[in-house]
Amino acid sequence: MAAGKRPRPTPSVTTGPRSGIQTALAGLLALAVGMGVGRFAFTPLLPMMQADAGLTVTGGGWLAAANYAGYLIGALAAMAVRVRAGAAVRWGMVAIALATAAMAWEDRFAGWMALRLVAGIANAWVAVFAIAWCLQRLSPLRRPLLEGVVFAGVGAGIAVVGVVCLALMDAGSGSASAWFVLGAGSLLIAAGLWPVLGNEAAPSRAGERAAGGWGPGWAGLVVCFGSAGLGYIIPATFLPVMARAALVAATLAAHVGNRRLLAASQLVMAFGVALPALVPGLAAIMVSALCVGGTFMVITMGIMQEARAVGGANPTRLIAALTAAFALGQIAGPLLAARFAGPGTDFSWPLLAASLVLAAGTLGLAGRGAASPVDVQPVKGSPS
Repeated sequence: MAAGKRPRPTPSVTTGPRSGIQTALAGLLALAVGMGVGRFAFTPLLPMMQADAGLTVTGGGWLAAANYAGYLIGALAAMAVRVRAGAAVRWGMVAIALATAAMAWEDRFAGWMALRLVAGIANAWVAVFAIAWCLQRLSPLRRPLLEGVVFAGVGAGIAVVGVVCLALMDAGSGSASAWFVLGAGSLLIAAGLWPVLGNEAAPSRAGERAAGGWGPGWAGLVVCFGSAGLGYIIPATFLPVMARAALVAATLAAHVGNRRLLAASQLVMAFGVALPALVPGLAAIMVSALCVGGTFMVITMGIMQEARAVGGANPTRLIAALTAAFALGQIAGPLLAARFAGPGTDFSWPLLAASLVLAAGTLGLAGRGAASPVDVQPVKGSPS
């Protein structure tokens, strides 16, 4: 090295947004695009596509399955690659935006399948790497409410997408216009977050060997979240409740302990899933929807906080494994319902089976190797 020249500093994992609020808002918007558009936009758009594009119920099921399959593929790929988290979120949002907007011009069913598959893969990457990126920066700050803001992005994205689709339907617009508007909006959000997600160091192989391999406590979390994926997908949920639940859970976890809150939430969901099979009537279905929708984001946030505690400084692979397990549960859930459902709309046996899986999944939280997120020490050089 020439005399008088100083080496260029290497960005640390905490380089990027200087404000915890900025980090939380970036995570909220990224998950809103990833889940709200990449995953759940198809729900309010299905009746529009049935009306103006001739999509059948069977075809809608196949498109949903393609998206689920892409989600699983993306989660598995995230476990195998070594990539900057910010870059993965950037390009994942761009892929979702382009795949969503392209639905406006594609009129072949095979094309729709391919685009929903791509959106599912990109959705998994945004979810895995955005959560890892945010938790690495927010955990040292010891401000659980900010982590709640991040996970509220799922419910917020779903709610906004639903409102946009409803407004377009009221205006007489078709499904093609809705796909384009959602894709364009996602691209604008990706452009706005582009500088915030930049300026970070590439993950080192040494860091991956230290914290990226399978470790104590991983299996229990993976089983628990996989059972949540299977259990929640069968009954209908009140999606807007998710955003509020995530904020409340962040405060509760600080007082009662993350694992206790996580186990209690999963048992409440198990109760809600079983209720319509045990008690007939609309009232039981409404209570069930509240139990499932009100605990889903609590479970998601709690699991990811445990992943930050168990996975150490580099929890990305564990988060990817959790996402893959959840995707497998979501694929298995409808198959379970189709295999064991009774005549007509009798889903008693699938609901009871899903409830038992959820309850059994809480046993995964009894293993050792986990610590409360508030006990995780800040990485060197991070704000405190």
